[in-house]
Amino acid sequence: MQATPERSLTGRWIAFGVVIALLIAVLALLARDMKPESTLRKIEGYRPWAKETVRLAETLPVQDGGRIKPFSTYAGFTMLRLYGSRSMKIDAPNPDKIKVSSKPFATLELAPTDWLLDCLFRPSLAVDFPSFRIDNSAVVEAVGITAGNKRDRYSYRDLEPARDKLMELGKSYEAIESAKRDTFQNQTIDLAYNVRLFESLIGYFGFARTGITMQGPEGQGARTTELSTVMQTAPIIRDVITKSQKETGKVPEHVQALLEQVLDASNFSKFGLFLLPPSDANSTAWLSAGNAIMEVMTQQSANPEESIADIKQLEATVQAIGSSEDEFRAQLGKLSTRLIGRAKQDNQYRAVELEASYYRADWFMNALKLYFLGTFLAIGMVMAAGKTSGKVFFWLCAVATASGFLVSVIAIVQRCIIMQRPPIGNLYDTIIFICTLVIALALFIEFLTRKRFALALAPLVGVGLVLLARKFEIGEAKDHMDPLVAVLNSNYWLTIHVITVTAGYAGGLLTAAISFVYVLLRGFGLDGGDRDLRRSLTKVTYGCVCLTLLLSLTGTVLGGIWANDSWGRFWGWDPKENGALMIVLWNLVILHARLGGYIKEWGLHFCSLFGSCVVAFSWWHVNFFNTGLHTYGFTNDKQTMLWVFYYIILAVIIFGIIVRAIEESNKRIASAASTSPDVPKVPELF
Repeated sequence: MQATPERSLTGRWIAFGVVIALLIAVLALLARDMKPESTLRKIEGYRPWAKETVRLAETLPVQDGGRIKPFSTYAGFTMLRLYGSRSMKIDAPNPDKIKVSSKPFATLELAPTDWLLDCLFRPSLAVDFPSFRIDNSAVVEAVGITAGNKRDRYSYRDLEPARDKLMELGKSYEAIESAKRDTFQNQTIDLAYNVRLFESLIGYFGFARTGITMQGPEGQGARTTELSTVMQTAPIIRDVITKSQKETGKVPEHVQALLEQVLDASNFSKFGLFLLPPSDANSTAWLSAGNAIMEVMTQQSANPEESIADIKQLEATVQAIGSSEDEFRAQLGKLSTRLIGRAKQDNQYRAVELEASYYRADWFMNALKLYFLGTFLAIGMVMAAGKTSGKVFFWLCAVATASGFLVSVIAIVQRCIIMQRPPIGNLYDTIIFICTLVIALALFIEFLTRKRFALALAPLVGVGLVLLARKFEIGEAKDHMDPLVAVLNSNYWLTIHVITVTAGYAGGLLTAAISFVYVLLRGFGLDGGDRDLRRSLTKVTYGCVCLTLLLSLTGTVLGGIWANDSWGRFWGWDPKENGALMIVLWNLVILHARLGGYIKEWGLHFCSLFGSCVVAFSWWHVNFFNTGLHTYGFTNDKQTMLWVFYYIILAVIIFGIIVRAIEESNKRIASAASTSPDVPKVPELF
């Protein structure tokens, strides 16, 4: 049945509206999730860090999560965990150099490194930052704080009055078995941990700000000195303690008071930031400032002179804050030279600068912008089909999409170099890999068919998957480049099994996306009745089903071989294994039904759409079962998006069934009208 030009144009406008509505809905949902309601906080006396200072701090090496990473990475994921975003807006005094209005305050955006520098070196300002994202106001109300919005952000100063009550509640909830806790209890525990983490940051350099008060016997001659000076006298202090215990059986009061101050100082800087590389060639352990202090004071340090010099330089860096930022940057530079020099000796600084530049470039955000541009150009290409402007939109869309693809490839290659492993090791990796592979396949299909449907689809898929990756990263707030769990720690099997299975996921999702285009074209008359285009879509779908089957079957067999090698059995009916088998079986069902004539064109596309649900189940849903040996991919509180996806696919299938029924009805009416002159011709219903 040939579609009229009017119907085709109307269909294009409807499809355009549907795509725009979906994009707006997705963006609104993500914006709401990532940007809870919060008024800008006015931070009196705040001055932004100079770019040179921030750039110097970014590449300081830090040990965290089992690897050496840049200071900026640690800052980014710490801020993400507490604040729920990698940028924070505050109202700060308007600097004289940009004071072009009478407004005394200007909005300033803090990046993670700026935020962490403030926490460590300017804690009196950081306590007023809205650093804590709280999604449930009941959590703060339970500890006696009046909440405004249900979802908001709070400063440490806001939470400090209820700090003890929060810790008490968190401890009581933590005693409950994790599987039996409700969302409120888990959120309370998380907030308690986040507050303690923040306290460890703002108190980390307390020893350098306050020093140590030394008193003579019987409280005479009190004076303040630096902790590094006290550390230099550790052997003398130990001799005094030993001698006094032999003579009187107790430690002198002034020495006891000194030791208590040292212990408090070391405890405040014991956790959080492990930024001191090994000072001994026989050691591989990085130390926090607190650990270095205690090792020297207990005479357990293999190289006490180096540790004392480290603490002395930390003190000089902190104390330089009171002078000027230039002086602070000079001292920070000296600290950086010390730490980087030692880290390079053991080749532990190998990828720190590359990783800092990776996050600075924000590759996937740039790819997202290009995919968004490609999506709007694709809409223009569809709306202007058959016109000269349509060709212009085609080439612009191709350039934007291909550019986004290249940016994604660069990002994945850099990640592989940094991690020294294949590109897939966790769920975040799978999202960005599938996104890049789907776009590569779509561009290849476009090259083969020249029908434009694959090109129109590619940037839209890119937008959806990159947004999913960002949402996942924010929700998890964990460094996805940290070392793998033991079950995955094999570059060989990660390459041949995990990549193959993930490529199968990509094939299944692309197959469903093409079927989605088919239903959209038929439903809204965008194909203009072009049977050749419909056949091309069906052939491509059939080919993608074959590709998905090949990849999924091969990956599943390879996974069984890996399981036999690691766990001593080829198959164990693990949920992840069952999910992979379901993909294989479903694609076999599609191919046999097609070959047997049980499904035709529409049936193939309906089955393909349902196949995306099977892929989503294997890829994501099995992670919610909390059982089996594949327990490395749990994703808490993300089931809502998965069910939304299922419902969308169901809605598309139902829409396609309705379209198919209307087409069949119109065919019967048209056939009856052509054979019986007494029956009036009925116009098309859809």
